[in-house]
Order: sequence, then C-alpha cells, then structure tokens
Amino acid sequence: MSLPMLPGYGFERYVGEDRYKRILVTEAKHGRRETLLHGPKTTPNYSSYPSALGSAVPSWVAFDKHVLSFDAYEEAEMDDKRIEDYRIRRYKIYFYLEDDTIQVNEPEIKNSGLPQGTSIRRHRIPLPPPNAEEFYTIHDFNINIDVVFYGRTFKIYDCNTFTKNFLKKVGVRLNPPGKCPDDPYTKLRKEILDYVRPLRPYDSFNTLKEFLEYDGKVLRFFCMWDDTASMFGDFRQLILHYFLADDTIEIKELLPHNSGRDPMSFFLQRGKLPKYGPPGVHQPGDVTDRIVLNVYNGYNVSRVHGYMLDKFKDSKLVQDFYKDTDLTIGASINVWGRKVLLCDCDEFTKTYYRTKYGIQNFPSIPCKPPTPPKRKKEFPPYTGFGSEEDSLRSCIGLVPIVRPDLEAFKKSMENDSYGNESNTLRFFAKMIKHQCEDADRLFVISYFLGNNTLSVFEPIERNSGYTGGLFLKRLRVKRPGQEIFKSELSEYIQPEELYIGARLNVNGYLFILLNADEYTLKYMEENSDRFPHSNLECALQMLKDEKSKAREIKQVFRAVDCNLTKMVDYNTFRNILMDITIDRLSEQQFITIVRRYGVPEKPCPNGTILLAMAHEQFRKIFYEDFDKLISYCEYEDRKHTKKLPSNDIRKLCKAARLPLTSELLQSLVSNFEDSEGQIDYKSFFSALNWRRNPVPELIPVSPLKERCEDVWLGMPSPIPFKCINYFKFLEDVYGLDDVE
Repeated sequence: MSLPMLPGYGFERYVGEDRYKRILVTEAKHGRRETLLHGPKTTPNYSSYPSALGSAVPSWVAFDKHVLSFDAYEEAEMDDKRIEDYRIRRYKIYFYLEDDTIQVNEPEIKNSGLPQGTSIRRHRIPLPPPNAEEFYTIHDFNINIDVVFYGRTFKIYDCNTFTKNFLKKVGVRLNPPGKCPDDPYTKLRKEILDYVRPLRPYDSFNTLKEFLEYDGKVLRFFCMWDDTASMFGDFRQLILHYFLADDTIEIKELLPHNSGRDPMSFFLQRGKLPKYGPPGVHQPGDVTDRIVLNVYNGYNVSRVHGYMLDKFKDSKLVQDFYKDTDLTIGASINVWGRKVLLCDCDEFTKTYYRTKYGIQNFPSIPCKPPTPPKRKKEFPPYTGFGSEEDSLRSCIGLVPIVRPDLEAFKKSMENDSYGNESNTLRFFAKMIKHQCEDADRLFVISYFLGNNTLSVFEPIERNSGYTGGLFLKRLRVKRPGQEIFKSELSEYIQPEELYIGARLNVNGYLFILLNADEYTLKYMEENSDRFPHSNLECALQMLKDEKSKAREIKQVFRAVDCNLTKMVDYNTFRNILMDITIDRLSEQQFITIVRRYGVPEKPCPNGTILLAMAHEQFRKIFYEDFDKLISYCEYEDRKHTKKLPSNDIRKLCKAARLPLTSELLQSLVSNFEDSEGQIDYKSFFSALNWRRNPVPELIPVSPLKERCEDVWLGMPSPIPFKCINYFKFLEDVYGLDDVE
C-alpha cells in the first residue's frame, strides 16, 4: 500500500534545488532541442552560427525564417526515349538554418511531360555512405560542388546574395559560380516550334488572362427604351449587365406592378451584342474566329503539319461588337434594332471607368418614365344619411370597411386630458339676438382639442325663465355658409378661430366670446404661434408702430397718475390703449397685455375666515385632542407666563399632525401672536376647538357666478387685474429714454 499524497508523507528528491519545476527548452546541439529541469545552471551548448540576437538565444529563435537558397541541376537519364538520352533538370535547394532541414523543388516548365514541383520534401538528409550516420550541415554546401541526396547527384552552380553573405560570415570560402548547361530536348523542341511558326500565321485568342482577371466583375447600367412610337407602347426601364470576363451583354427589364406584361427572365440573353444589327442570315462558316485551310504534306507521323490557318483571312466576316469603351452615360446603343439610352450606372462601374480610363464626370439622366397625369377622383355628393365620412367610404368600395384614422388617434392621445392638462378651452359667451329677453343669456362654450369637438352649456339660474343645462351636445360644428349636399368634406370650426371678442356662429346661433378661464388663457399664450391674438409680441408691435406719439402717451399716463405710483386702474389703461390703436386692438390682445403687466393683489383673509377654514378641516376628521395640546403647553411653560413663542406652537402643531396646511397654520399663528412673538396658547387652542367655540361655516362661492357676475363696468370682459404697471409697459414698448 503506497503512502497518501499528504504533507509529511512525501520525500524531497531534489534537495537544495528550486521547488518550482519549470521546463525550459535549450540547445544541446546545433539544430536539436533538449528539455532541462530548472536546477543548477549549466553551461549551454551554443550553435556554431554567428550570434544574431545574443549568445543565449537558441538557433531556432535566432535563425527563424532564415533560409539558404542554392541553384542546382541534375542530368536525369531518360529510358525508352528515342529522341533524347538525358535531360537537364533544374532545381532549387533550400537549407533551413533553424533545424538543418533541406527541401528540393523543381520549377514547373510548361509542356515538359515530367512530374515537377517538390522533389524532396523538407527533412534532415543523411550524408552518403560511409558517413550515413551523420546529416548534412551548412559546412557541406558550396558553389560548384556536387551533393548526393539518396543516390541522386545535384550539381550546385550558383546561389543568391543572402546565401553568399551568410557563408562568408560562417567562414566558408566560396568557389566561383558555374553555369547550367542547356537541355538538349528543350533546345530541340524550340527549333521545331520556330520551324512550324511561319506555317501557322494566326493571332492568339488566349482569353484565359482576361477571364482570370475579370471573372465575376460586371458593369451595370440603368437604361430606358422609349417605345411610345409603337401602338400601346410606353417607356421601358432596363438594366444592362456587361461581363468583363468575355465581353458579353445581357439585359433585364424592370416590370412595375400591374403592368400587363408577361414576366420574362431576360429582355436579351447573354451574348455578344453587334453594333449594327440585325445583320441578317449568315452562311455556314461566315462567323468564325479562325479559318482552317487543309494542307497535305504527304505521310507524316505528327499531325502538326496536316493543316494551317488562313493568313490573309479573306473569307472571314468582320463584325463589330460593343465593348466597354462604347458604353457611356448618355449614349444610345442598338439592341437588335431598339434604341436604348444609358442613363446611369452603379458605383463599381464608376470606379472601373475612373481607374482604367480616367473618366471623372458621370452625369446621370432620369431613367424613370414621366409620371402620367393623375386623374382626380370625383365622388357623388353627400346623401344626407349618416356622417359625411361614412357616405364617402361607401363610394370608395362596394363593402364599406372602417379604417382607423391614425392622425386623429395620435391627436386624441396627445391632447387627452391628464392631470392638470385638461386640453379643453372654455369660454364664457353671450348670445346675440334681437329679442330683448335673450340679451342677457350667458353660456359656457367648451372646445375639446382631442377631437375638435364643441359643446355649449347654459348655467342654471333661478327665476330666469330658462331651464338651462346642456344647450348643444359635444360634436363637431361646421363653419357657416357651406353647402350640405356636396362631394367634398365639410370644414369645421378650428381652435384658432376662438378668442375673446370673437363672434362664433354655432349652427345658426351667434355668440360673442366674453372671457376665458385661466387654463385657456395660459394655453393660448404658450402656443402663441397657433393663436396670434395671444401673441404678446404682435400686440406690442401694434403699439410700437405709434412710436411718434410716445411723448404724448407718456404725458397722458403721468397726468392720470397724480401720486406717481407708476400704476393705473384697469379702465383707464384700457381707454388709453384703445384710443392709441383706434380700436384696432382686439380684446384678446388687450387681455394678454394686461396679464403681462398687471399687478396681482395679495389677499389677506381675516381671522374669522381663517378659523372657519381650520374648523372645516378639523370637522372632517373629528379632531378633538385640544386639551392634550394645552396640557403639553402648560408643561413646557416653566415660568407660568401662559405664553409660548410662536415657533414652539408651530412645531407642536406639526408634531401633533394637525390637518392644516403650512400656509394656513402660518396665517393662524401670525394672527394670534403679539408684538414680542408670544402666543397665549390657551386662547389659541380654545379658538381652534370647533366643538366649544364654533364659528359660522364658509359659504362656497360658485366659480361660474364669480366669473360671470363680476363688475362688468360696460366692458365686454371682466377685470383680470385692478391695477396695471404702466411704467414697465412704457419701458418695454417705447424704451427707457422716452419714459423718463
């Protein structure tokens, strides 16, 4: 049983050596590798080659990719050959310095009839007997010597420059270079070819180079054929492909949808396109690349001299075909009698002509046919049944299909009410009628931006003689003066047509818009590009046009402001602006100016109203722990002054979580504190006790009544601000110099 591999059960075999057994690869002999354990340093065996990167670098690193090249030949005996006894075969001998391996290659010679290429693969070659146990090294090579590889004698007659320099550095004395003898068979074959060449006077038709260079490369042109001269003809869009490999052309046709033509694979099959076609019917042998003449030289073993080609080419038919030089943008080519215009080409074609012929300008021509005049659809007039959209849909198709209006859906989603954004414009209006009983009727007109619908509501007032309520349900209202039964869709009232002072015709009822709520005025001012009457710059520009009267206007405002408060009341400001603009300023523009320069009032409710508001909050949650608050204040009042600072009372109320807002609590505390900032806590909390000390309840004020029954003073709209800062107004309109 062997001992387990645990600490204390093993033995150190290498005492005094490094504990980490790292394996290094070094050179034992030149060209060989040896693995050594990392232990005591030993003297390494260096290569006999000159040092390249340092003395410690092994040869397989120092001489990586360093190869010696020798030129050699061999006299190879040829058996069973009656023409030649031997051949001179040339070789390249490669000696790899990194591992002393040798490779022998024979360059390929066309039509030699011998296997060529790698003659001896790369490996270490042993020396010939009697030294078969040793291998060839660099010292065994030189110029003008014979080397024997496996019984084959190779005569080295030369080497390249790198090999010569390297052998000189190693210390090898180079012999003078020799010369390779001529191969008798190659010499004989050359003489035969020179003798036969005059008997074969034909041009070379070798297209292999062109095929290898341009295979897969195609020029593409976008063309158009004008066939409008023929019956039922039109413009035909084509794509021409020119194959550079063999100078052939094919043409495809782009057929639009529902063109009425049969889909064909090709408009023109691939082939050479003659310039002057159609050429007619040719006789057999007219269209040929080579014309062969029969020649009889008697009996001969070789068939080379049995025929020859026509030197003068008398019977050959000359025919021109389209080349790449004939294809340019704007040129017209003849496609078997059809005139095709080249309009444009792709980027590869432009690069080809730019590189080969230096053409830089490629002006394109519109290749799409002109658009035919679009006939306007005419629909029958509206029938009066259903909506106009439903009637139009029944005219488009036999079976009406309800298609969603994406624009209306997007508009509805963007302008849908959310939070404080109601996206509903509300105006207070008055009906305009000749009857005296309808003169004082007030209405609320709501315009919904989500779908451009409009509704009219009449406030209910007692003893008015009118029932009130919904006057017009929510729907789109057409503009007046349109025909009912017509083919076009009706036009409806848009939000840009609504502003204070405008007259609105709603299905025959005429309204004048008197005022709008705060959201409507703010929305129109934020979107002043859609609502020009709420554009402050346009309203001020109308006043800036009267700059010649700036001094008189300034004197008028100063005469009105006797106390130099820089403020005037609403009515005076309106009368002055209307006189300046000669009533060209609309009510909406005037309201926009007043909202910009108005001075807001700071309401200060009295103590009774504050207590009533606090009692209402306490009554909602039935809060009655006022005695505990007084007891806590007595505990904090160590001096028995029956008063505490206002800050302590405020902190106590917040700690007790009284249902009061910060503003209301601050107003109550300020109302009960004395000059020293102290509060009688018993009287304060006793006043807040809604059970023991009730106050009259607040009477809710109707917002509609507050808006509509304000002080009108004969004006078409209520007063948004009672005072206006005319000094800032004059400074913005006429400048500071004119104001002072």
